[in-house]
Amino acid sequence: MKTTRQQQDATRRQIVASAVDLMTRQGFDGTTMKDIARAAGIGDATIYKYFPTKDRIVVGYLDDTVQQALADTLQTPGFDGYGLQEKLQRLTDAVLERLLADREFVAQVRSLARRSPLSMLAEPLAARQGLRDAVSSFLEAAEASGEIEPCDFKGLAGSLYTDYLAGVVSYWLADTSDEFADTTQLVDLSLGVLVQALRVGLVNRVAQLGGFVLRSQMARMAQHGSGLLGMLQLARQTLGSASPPSPTAQRSPEPPAPPPRRTARATRTTATAQPTKPATPRKRKSAP
Repeated sequence: MKTTRQQQDATRRQIVASAVDLMTRQGFDGTTMKDIARAAGIGDATIYKYFPTKDRIVVGYLDDTVQQALADTLQTPGFDGYGLQEKLQRLTDAVLERLLADREFVAQVRSLARRSPLSMLAEPLAARQGLRDAVSSFLEAAEASGEIEPCDFKGLAGSLYTDYLAGVVSYWLADTSDEFADTTQLVDLSLGVLVQALRVGLVNRVAQLGGFVLRSQMARMAQHGSGLLGMLQLARQTLGSASPPSPTAQRSPEPPAPPPRRTARATRTTATAQPTKPATPRKRKSAP
């Protein structure tokens, strides 16, 4: 009997969920495709119709997670009234919120990507294009409102955001601060620096060097230390006093303030679920 598209999607989701559960408990190398198929309740041969390898299941998980986070972001009440920094923060938070319930598994994925980067990147994530389009649309809206100077590299900015997001996730995985406070500060400061640079037109003038520096240095975000946050604080202060916004930006009203940032959920939710608490995922405090 021929399966419907809905049945195929449900089977695919079950395979991914089963793989995440098994790999979290047994490790990537300790889990076989046969193990995943049996846990998902399908035949040993059927799983290969959906995913040819374990690597592709991992990529499927990342793809689904990012697309769900994009949906969560765009469905945030009042999102169209957010400023550029608040939109980028909301998107970054949404990805971390989606990853929170599977944090141990995500740590394994990071190790796998370091060990075998080519296998992980053999087929690009479909969600990458979604991220690029979303960031480009955020920049276009900020330009139209006069919040930032015209930006000549919207497509490149979208691509760089995916690199930035990978760096934030790596930093978050290594974050041992209370309720991931360091990650929250990192996101606030780094996006604040970016938006201030766009407001004074600085980014266009250093675009050629900026892309290279961001790509080559983002991996260092995974290493903890006071130097990174201190550098970002200094950069934000410097940019804030560098030069006034353009006349266009001065004439434009301030974008409406967004509602308070939301805390993460501790359990997996559906793609259409509306998060009800503010922001970058927080660790639960240990019982006294």
